[in-house]
Amino acid sequence: MTEFLQHYLFDPVIGKLVTALVAILLLVIVVKFINRSMSRMVRDSEIRYRTRKFVTFFGYLAAALVIASIYSNRLGGLTVAFGVAGAGIAFALQEVVASFAGWFAISFAGFYRTGDRVQLGGIKGDVIDVGVLRTTLMEIGEWVKGDLYSGRVVRIANSFVFKEPVFNYSGDFPFLWDEIVVPVKYGSDRNLARKILERAAEEVVGEYSAKASKAWERMTSIYLVEDAMVVPAVTLTANDNWLEYTLRYVVDYKRRRMTKDRLFDQILEGIEASEGRVSIASTTINLTEAPVVDVRLQSNLHPTSLSEDRRFA
Repeated sequence: MTEFLQHYLFDPVIGKLVTALVAILLLVIVVKFINRSMSRMVRDSEIRYRTRKFVTFFGYLAAALVIASIYSNRLGGLTVAFGVAGAGIAFALQEVVASFAGWFAISFAGFYRTGDRVQLGGIKGDVIDVGVLRTTLMEIGEWVKGDLYSGRVVRIANSFVFKEPVFNYSGDFPFLWDEIVVPVKYGSDRNLARKILERAAEEVVGEYSAKASKAWERMTSIYLVEDAMVVPAVTLTANDNWLEYTLRYVVDYKRRRMTKDRLFDQILEGIEASEGRVSIASTTINLTEAPVVDVRLQSNLHPTSLSEDRRFA
């Protein structure tokens, strides 16, 4: 029994294995302790999320370094084998490798981050987690009208950042341009109609102009893009049916539907207060009465005449 214990306790392979297991166990305990401490100490959800990701990543890295240092004397002879095996694994798991490269690009190239609203792989939603292989979105849209959550959680491979365009609704410029169209009857007071739209825009979205202007200045300093107008603007076009007023404005990317609702309320209240000087136009179809058709059949016609009429008809 003593010889058995000495054989296994002082065996170099078993000793290194036990050392590696103990080191990994200690790292797991340290990582969990730090994450729990951060959850209690850090109140900001975004900072807490990023700190936990950072600590977990370095925990994995430290575990890999510990294992490599413990078995460093054996790694030299396995270099060629690891190289061949690595090439085969990279070919077989090329999608996994591409997803890992995508995670690296997302983390350091600024494609998007947690909290951003993006369209990725044909799916639109808010980024709630960025993993090593997949990005998790809380989906918006689909059968739900407007930019509202549908309730589905979607996981998309990070490799999609190299395959398809990435639409970021809230990256460097966290605002969107939106438009509403108001049809007005011919004969209405055009100047008053324009003032009603401008007044509604100033009351509802005027606060965004100053913030959007500063954000756009940062955009022009980073990218080669022209200076854009971020204040609300009203334009008029005339068609065969009515005068068409278009209100273009800047809005927070998460408040698009709510802002449009408030704008229409203000505009309709202004039109009602105009006492008929401005009227909303709509398509109207008038059905006219069809003329009466009097059809009389004569039964006293001669059969020969009837057959001749049918023949010549």
